[in-house]
Amino acid sequence: MGTPVVQVHNVSKRFSRDGFEVVALDHVDLDLEQGDFFALMGPSGSGKSTLLNLLAGIDRVTEGQVVVMGTELARLSESQLAVWRNAHIGYIFQTFNLVPVLTAFENVELPLLLTKLSKAERRKNVETALELVGLSDRMNHQPKQLSGGQEQRVAIARAIVTDPDLILADEPTGNLDARSGEEVLQILSTLNRELNKTIMLVTHDPHAASFATHEMHLEKGVLTRAAAVA
Repeated sequence: MGTPVVQVHNVSKRFSRDGFEVVALDHVDLDLEQGDFFALMGPSGSGKSTLLNLLAGIDRVTEGQVVVMGTELARLSESQLAVWRNAHIGYIFQTFNLVPVLTAFENVELPLLLTKLSKAERRKNVETALELVGLSDRMNHQPKQLSGGQEQRVAIARAIVTDPDLILADEPTGNLDARSGEEVLQILSTLNRELNKTIMLVTHDPHAASFATHEMHLEKGVLTRAAAVA
């Protein structure tokens, strides 16, 4: 077995709010291996999104260590983190975060503009990503011309277009109807099973969590359970 994709050791994250210290994560330990599909469950305010942001290098730990793909994130500067994140992390948001004036193709292409790929190589990668999410026929549409489910699929294509090592999905079905949510979960499952992508899914929905291979619970910043899903 190789080096884990994610190694979280004794990680705590504290915030100062209105003069009080808020503990978002309390001595969390977690390893993710290549090809794991983890569902992270817990009530609002339990620290789920905080953990995702630490794994993405968007936020920094108060204490402890986060190592992703062999890199200890605390050792990187903000500019180094931006380059590292673009190469290794695919982030899927609940609110899609698409640029409204750009087409689906242009939205998906955005992360590739920070690489050294040629225009032809970028086009090939974008077309492949949109095909994977079933939107080859919508690549010239702007977000306002798409349904919510289609917008989220564009966001997934954008997250995977750089072939990331780790996909982080923060309540990706939270703003979708049941049918669209099911389509998104099926895509994530396919990425995991067929392309061996390592995925961390934050959700409050037990049905969404059932697509994962492992399930964990956060309660008031404490990781309370990690179990394999049958």
